[in-house]
Amino acid sequence: MPRDATAQAFEAIAEPRRRAILMLVKDEPMSVNDIAEHFDVSQQAVSQHLKVLREAGVVDMTREGRRHLYVMRPEGLGAIRDFLEELWPASLARLKDAVERDGR
Repeated sequence: MPRDATAQAFEAIAEPRRRAILMLVKDEPMSVNDIAEHFDVSQQAVSQHLKVLREAGVVDMTREGRRHLYVMRPEGLGAIRDFLEELWPASLARLKDAVERDGR
């Protein structure tokens, strides 16, 4: 049974190094070696993190010769955004009510 896209995306970005990797590749593609230079783990460990991010659909990989380049897929985070947008109006309404109550 395929995993829920929202759950898979949340699980992928739950790990701090994966979030840091996303920040590195959000604007431009980077190779595994370039990404690994920013961490105190092996290139193989970075590759495993990239595999999780790729399987969750939040990064894309392209080949440039022998190099694998990774870049963030903003649409891959769409399930998370949609989930949070469902919660946001209710949270804002409660905040507005609390501020209005406390401000009187």
